[in-house]
Amino acid sequence: MNIQFLENLAQLNLEDSLKFLSENFGEKMVFSTSFGIEDQVISHAIFGQKIKNIEVFTLDTGRLFPETYAVWDKTLLQYGAKIKSYYPNADAIEAFVNDNGINPFYTSIELRKECCSIRKVVPLQQGLKGAKIWITGLRAEQSENRNSLEIIQWDEQQQLFKYNPLLHWTTEDVMDYLKKNAVPYNTLHDQGFISIGCAPCTRAIKPGENFRAGRWWWEDNSKKECGLHK
Repeated sequence: MNIQFLENLAQLNLEDSLKFLSENFGEKMVFSTSFGIEDQVISHAIFGQKIKNIEVFTLDTGRLFPETYAVWDKTLLQYGAKIKSYYPNADAIEAFVNDNGINPFYTSIELRKECCSIRKVVPLQQGLKGAKIWITGLRAEQSENRNSLEIIQWDEQQQLFKYNPLLHWTTEDVMDYLKKNAVPYNTLHDQGFISIGCAPCTRAIKPGENFRAGRWWWEDNSKKECGLHK
């Protein structure tokens, strides 16, 4: 991928950029969705334009909210789409729970990160295998350590380009897009849940709290990540 290609991509709006990738990039591209509001925006842009050569996948940790599964189902029905799902290794989950209990992540950061690794990070490697571009719904205002991201950047760990087309979108921009295009979204967002992950590790946030305050709230750390994005 040359500099001119990257510059052309960065100048386009969301729909046009995805179409540009579809028409001009011949290698494997993937989009990972967790069915949050940002990801629903990108899903609409892909499915609404019937782009076939961007593979959409999700990670089913086995501990998602019922509302997350509901928006997953609504998305499939509305767009007639296919979303590939990856799951944690059953033996690894069985050993982790038998050794540590069902909710050990409340007791230590190390166990929480181990749980995230088994349920998310390892399955992610399956989803990214062979990909040259990874499309994400990351936004700069989501957390402090995402302010330094670029719209297009090389991910050394994954050895691919990460494309963050919504990086400079605000939450208002996202919600306006969803409503304008009648895109299904997780109803938990209307109940104060801003960043939605696994049910035991997510709560609604209070007025004035940090965007990520509802994720692993017991850890008291403003730079909380699960290991998917570093």
